[in-house]
Amino acid sequence: MVVLDYGSGNLRSAERALQRVGADVEVTADVQAALDADGLVVPGVGAFAACMAGLKGVRGDRTIGTRLAGGRPVLGICVGMQILFGRGIEHGVETGGCGEWPGTVERLEADVVPHMGWNTVKAPDDSVLFAGLPADARFYFVHSYGVRTWELEPSEILAPPLVTWATHGSDFVAAVENGPLSATQFHPEKSGDVGATLLENWLKSLG
Repeated sequence: MVVLDYGSGNLRSAERALQRVGADVEVTADVQAALDADGLVVPGVGAFAACMAGLKGVRGDRTIGTRLAGGRPVLGICVGMQILFGRGIEHGVETGGCGEWPGTVERLEADVVPHMGWNTVKAPDDSVLFAGLPADARFYFVHSYGVRTWELEPSEILAPPLVTWATHGSDFVAAVENGPLSATQFHPEKSGDVGATLLENWLKSLG
């Protein structure tokens, strides 16, 4: 298991959380290690543009694309989820993302921003990530931006992604499960036992 080090993210928190559920974890920016790992975790905190710059600096965007093309699992966390979408808009500045999903990361519509603290989510019944967790489970969020509209059109060929939603002022995407690509807007590594269960579910899904 590799936690990708591209200069952004709570790397040690993610490392410890994964170790807690039994993963053998390496924190590295090494491309080959990231390509070869059973699973790749892409954390992220701060500004969308800064995270994309850091990611490109270690060829992380290409590494993610290569892994997914080969059906190799990737998990994005917080801004590590946001950069998987088509673009981010912060303070009027638009930055291109990895484009794995269409969609725009934009400021949350809420009276209080940032959204900071514990919140419930609305997960699909057949979710793998949230399997075994109660409907009232609370996860830890810290963010001012999110994806408020799911833009990927249904396909007659591919199974539709499983999209989990949360509400802060208005609805936003809290998690996505899409074949080998999974992501959470919240921080499972800061979400106590429920976060540990989610990470354990993801690890089990790696096969």
